[in-house]
Amino acid sequence: MLIGAALGLGLAAAVGFRVFVPFLLVSIAARGGQVHLAGGFEWLGSDIALVMFGIAAVLEIAAYLIPFFDHLLDTVAGPAAVAAGTVLMASTLIDMEPWLRWAVAIVAGGGTAGLLHGATSALRLGSTATTGGTGNPVFAMFETGASTAMTVLALLLPMIAFALVLFLIVRTVRMVGGFFRGITRRPGREN
Repeated sequence: MLIGAALGLGLAAAVGFRVFVPFLLVSIAARGGQVHLAGGFEWLGSDIALVMFGIAAVLEIAAYLIPFFDHLLDTVAGPAAVAAGTVLMASTLIDMEPWLRWAVAIVAGGGTAGLLHGATSALRLGSTATTGGTGNPVFAMFETGASTAMTVLALLLPMIAFALVLFLIVRTVRMVGGFFRGITRRPGREN
């Protein structure tokens, strides 16, 4: 159960970078027997799922390479990442009661995907502000690479992926906390 949870959390983190790349790679792994899915999630390894995830991943990657359109896509991808992180996390929790599987998946999987997606969206805004959007395609390729690498790591070495996800969560929470501490300070007043 611990390996399944680590795998699910790694996949949820990967969804925070790209929604469909982890689904495509999980579909390939499920078809090849490298990953076992919880009951009711066998569809992830079906022919139709593989084709649809492949098309969706290619379109998603291409869309993020278009400056300013990437921000529009982010508004849709935010809620989609939370839902996708929840589904992928739930699909890996094999020996768990359904009510607990979904509770864990919503909190841990959806929360992780949403947190990391929000962080990358904020970084993309910074890229747009500093480069006028011309640096966004480079940032988009980094995100695609991070999603791919995290998915592969989760599939092959789930406990290492779990440790990396914990590190990313801590860094993101500190970054957000630092941002809010910075905007709440008043000029002329020491904290």
